[in-house]
Amino acid sequence: MANVRVLVVDDSAAMRALFCDILDNAKGVTVAGTARNADEARVQLETLKPDVLTLDVEMPGMSGMEFLEEVMATRPMPVIMLSSITQAGTGTARRALELGAVHCFPKPLHTSREEFDATVRQLGDIVLKAAAGELKPGGESGDGAEGGGARYKSDGRIVALACGAAGIETARQVLAAYDAACPPTIVLFDADPAAVDKAVAAMRHSLPCQLENALDGVSLEVGKVWLAHDPTRHVIVEAGEPPRLRLVEREPINGCRPSADLLFGSLARTGLPALGGLLTGSGTDGVRGLAILADTGARVFHQRPADYAPRDRYDAVRAQGTDLADLRQEAIPDWILEQTNAAG
Repeated sequence: MANVRVLVVDDSAAMRALFCDILDNAKGVTVAGTARNADEARVQLETLKPDVLTLDVEMPGMSGMEFLEEVMATRPMPVIMLSSITQAGTGTARRALELGAVHCFPKPLHTSREEFDATVRQLGDIVLKAAAGELKPGGESGDGAEGGGARYKSDGRIVALACGAAGIETARQVLAAYDAACPPTIVLFDADPAAVDKAVAAMRHSLPCQLENALDGVSLEVGKVWLAHDPTRHVIVEAGEPPRLRLVEREPINGCRPSADLLFGSLARTGLPALGGLLTGSGTDGVRGLAILADTGARVFHQRPADYAPRDRYDAVRAQGTDLADLRQEAIPDWILEQTNAAG
């Protein structure tokens, strides 16, 4: 029997090489070709006529999700989505399955010999099943759970995230992992207003969760995300049944408005179950507030910056000695969902 031929589509050269290596090591599977984006993939599909397509969710230009929809409309075939944000039960995974993907497989974050061998066996088996028609569109998620693997139920914990310009992409990845049952979340942006407005506009068109601008007096409810990016007012959390957001006109704190220190401090004062996180950014706003939040027993983390990103907040948190999770960008979405999941 001829090997199953796979087209690997990913904008990252490193990931293309990794998945080609994984698939070429899988029994009964051959990599027919690779593509960096939707335009190249479109040509390769016609030229190579592969049996199975592996597709990255996030690509420049046409996204993987958009290209998946195009493939299902013009050339239906088994498609396996590969991404760090297609974990079972997330909004991205569900949407991919709804669009026709047969499986969502998480990109390996580590490549030890044991993990590599396990991934070869697992992904190779998925590809063979997809080619044989054993996996139906929309039928199976990244860990084998049926119908998108929905095992997430928010425990009601309020999530508060603060990010600078360098953390906007991480915030987008977190929200891409959310779905309609996401935890009540506040995302505070400390960056150039024009850049934030552009990023927020793009998020509204591409993310599965419900995004709203932070408004005074709104209830913090499961299933909604509030974006705080008005440079004229701070945002705080007010205790109550239900808890609410309040917008406050005050002078900048630590040179920032809205201020992460003020947001985290207000959330700590409510005594409500909470999770706080500092994403990459310049300055030290949010460092003290995150420590105050941690002292209440809240679950907190900070993002370990990439080599090229500012380290101000990261170094300040480490110097303060706050007990918190130290997470790389790709690990943050899953960690938040794990920490706020009442379904276990």
